Amino acid sequence: MGFVNLLKLCVGAESVEDLELWQKQNAGAWPAGQAVHVTRMWPKREQELLAGGSLYWVIRGVVLCRQRLTGLERVETGDGISRCALLLDPEIIRTEGAARRPFQGWRYLTAEEAPRDLPKGRSSREEALPPEMARALAEIGLH
Repeated sequence: MGFVNLLKLCVGAESVEDLELWQKQNAGAWPAGQAVHVTRMWPKREQELLAGGSLYWVIRGVVLCRQRLTGLERVETGDGISRCALLLDPEIIRTEGAARRPFQGWRYLTAEEAPRDLPKGRSSREEALPPEMARALAEIGLH
């Protein structure tokens, strides 16, 4: 059996650095060595996700990074509704840019559809393309 990924909008983040900072600031509330993102729906394809899948983050209309999924847990949020906590590896891996239109919730993303990781030698401190430029390049297939 292969694996599948999730695709999700990273609401409130203007850049990968914003996501990194938010996760660093909230790390004390999560299990050691994990990042957590809570979503309303439980994925039906849980086994495929946990067989090597990642959560790909869409930031300002462009997929820019991913985090490996390490588990799913049920959580209660105080409103009596059971939700799904996506347990993530804390390492944020930058990917090639891929434009995505806005959507609600999350979507499945096959390995074949997923943007490739950027080369390991590429420093995370490099000046990133402005999101508008990354989106425009991704739309014409150049980034």
